[in-house]
Amino acid sequence: MNVADRAVVKRAVGAAAIGNITEWYDFGVYGYLTTTISKVFFTDLPAPVATIATFGLFAVSFLIRPFGGLLFGPLSDRIGRKRVLSLTVILMAVGTFAIGVVPGYATIGIAAPLLVLLARLVQGVSTGGEYGSAMTFIAEYAPDRRRGFLGSWLEFGTLTGYALGATIATVLTAVLTPAQLLSWGWRIPFLIALPIGMVGLYLRLRLEETPAFANFVAGEGKQRGTARDELRTIFARHWPAMLLCAGLVLAWNVTNYMLTSYMPTYLTDTLPGHGHDGVGETAAQVLQIVVLVLLMFVVTVLGRLSDRFGRRPVVLAGCLGLIVLSLPSVLLLRAGGGVATFAGLAIMGLTLVCFSSTLPSTLPAMFPTRIRAGALSIAFNISVSLFGGTTSTVMGALVAGTGDLNWPAYYLIAAGIIGAICIFCTRESAGRPLAGSAPIVSAEEMSASRR
Repeated sequence: MNVADRAVVKRAVGAAAIGNITEWYDFGVYGYLTTTISKVFFTDLPAPVATIATFGLFAVSFLIRPFGGLLFGPLSDRIGRKRVLSLTVILMAVGTFAIGVVPGYATIGIAAPLLVLLARLVQGVSTGGEYGSAMTFIAEYAPDRRRGFLGSWLEFGTLTGYALGATIATVLTAVLTPAQLLSWGWRIPFLIALPIGMVGLYLRLRLEETPAFANFVAGEGKQRGTARDELRTIFARHWPAMLLCAGLVLAWNVTNYMLTSYMPTYLTDTLPGHGHDGVGETAAQVLQIVVLVLLMFVVTVLGRLSDRFGRRPVVLAGCLGLIVLSLPSVLLLRAGGGVATFAGLAIMGLTLVCFSSTLPSTLPAMFPTRIRAGALSIAFNISVSLFGGTTSTVMGALVAGTGDLNWPAYYLIAAGIIGAICIFCTRESAGRPLAGSAPIVSAEEMSASRR
């Protein structure tokens, strides 16, 4: 039995969350400045085509994420979670910073979008190793009875990063003229990513390796095979867990990217382009930021509830929410007006938070210590690259091709059905030790048991 030190666990959670802040800060900035970015790097294309091309740049980094998972996931199982997380956080920050210094199409022509593509590929590779290792890192530090609550702070970092990026982009859009924003203002948020990443690197370098991994290395890890042996084990012996993990990630991330990446464009470009009045660009951005702040207060509460009542009921509630409430949510967005738009975004966000609060603690429990980071990173990133990160591009193409503004709802309903099937087949993990690991208790639990 391992006894978790409260101060060390807090530092571990903070160090893991800062990587998510860095990653999602970029997504918030990119999502809110899509229209401006399309004008900078796709100057000669018609506006709808330029928007789809910009979303394509966003999506292409997800195509390489599985390679990042294949590289950094098994590496985390071999050299440790801490070292891999230190490398991935600085790579993400450098990739985001690089976008901010690339000249526009008017200056260097086709080289401009190609350099942005290169930066997005760096981000994709690093992100492929970041999230699976971060989930593993927190799960292996957290006491068994508090894993849901502590794991939910990882997604608190996600929401913080996105809200921070979205807020900075919104403020710049509001205070700068369109010419200033197009000329230099859009670069500022990307440049800020580098110091955020340096803070994350500092926090991660101060931590020790997780107790579960340290115990594994001291015991069973002495006889482990090669990286190829680990990959063979993952796909040959753990493919059922991999499929369930990928299905849960699909439901989670389709909802995630629908809300955070596609909705800004849906509200400000797509709906007005189809004859809807909408609520205006700045108003739509502010409403979405308000929803994200609301979710920041809810996510850790649901994480704590999952420790008490189980992960499966919370996740299943999210899946049923997607199936039943997605169409009403989109219809509210189409109705326009501040109240209806906020209600539509809030419904989508509250559905999302059912996944965000519980899956960071659910997914690591599906795999044993010796392959946890590798299996989780591979399954997570394959699912995200195929379904999550492509959501904006697919939605843009489907809506433009069919003229049906309800496609976001149809997509979310399908994701909810898949997620419900997968969570029904997943074993409850709340309050139980991780597979292949000794029980972890808090100091308070240990003191209570001695009384």
